[in-house]
Amino acid sequence: MMHKISQHLTDYDCWFTPFYCDGFYQFLQKKGLLDFTIIGGQNRKKTEAYLQQHQLPVDYAGKRHQYDLFLTCTDLLVQENIRNKPVVLVQEGMTDPENLAFHFVKHTRKWGIPLWLASTSTTGLSDSYQAFCVASEGYRDHFLAKGVKGSKLKVTGIPNFDDVDRLLNNSFQKKGYVLVCTTDTRENFKVDFRKRFIKQIKELSGEREVIFKLHPNENRLRSEKEIQRFFPNSLICQEEDPGPLIANADVVITQYSTLVYVAMALGKEVQSYFDKESLKKLVPIQNGGQSAKNISQVCREFL
Repeated sequence: MMHKISQHLTDYDCWFTPFYCDGFYQFLQKKGLLDFTIIGGQNRKKTEAYLQQHQLPVDYAGKRHQYDLFLTCTDLLVQENIRNKPVVLVQEGMTDPENLAFHFVKHTRKWGIPLWLASTSTTGLSDSYQAFCVASEGYRDHFLAKGVKGSKLKVTGIPNFDDVDRLLNNSFQKKGYVLVCTTDTRENFKVDFRKRFIKQIKELSGEREVIFKLHPNENRLRSEKEIQRFFPNSLICQEEDPGPLIANADVVITQYSTLVYVAMALGKEVQSYFDKESLKKLVPIQNGGQSAKNISQVCREFL
């Protein structure tokens, strides 16, 4: 998404970095204890591969230059070198549901409790940015209710989720199946009743073909073993682009996944852990791929 935004800022000198950390978190990173996050492991390697593939200029941790503006997709961890600097925050996708951890973190912020303890449910609460670009009017209301300042919320749409109709033109051969999109809940040390979830899919799918799309961060061997016990002949994907899989499905079943918005925008029958009526209000606006341009215009306000 950052790359798409930069393509509308070609009159500026744009540099990129994989997500990074500082202080005590750096110690944890070097020990490999953050490899399950975007800071390390496979996520870091995929980011570096993308930057190299597209020949983008890299300045790891932003140490090489002095910058006039920073763009980021998360404020759960705000690095020292961007504090008190102009920052535009861009919504990455769906946020986790509010739970006890959310309310604990929200009400103990003055004591320095980190936002990441409540996962993505606390997105936007750092207030360490000049503008927060969000997916829809529904998400504007969603973040307002959490306590984010309305003056900083900009409804721009978000790249990657603003032009789902383009997915209908694809080369994936299968059609008319049930697509199941799982999440990396367990990899993030949360509870996931996976076997019960798979049994429910068995009941919902009936005689229809079922295809599974694993989250890229999931332990594939473990997930495959669980799935094959009930669906021994099902296709299981992980690295494949989920867009065509959703476009050709009749039914999309998800746990906690932003992919549910793609399915809903395409008019698919959807089953999810989230309330369906609430999701309808949050679906990212479809503007034919204009979100990156909209966000770049917000950036120009601070340049």
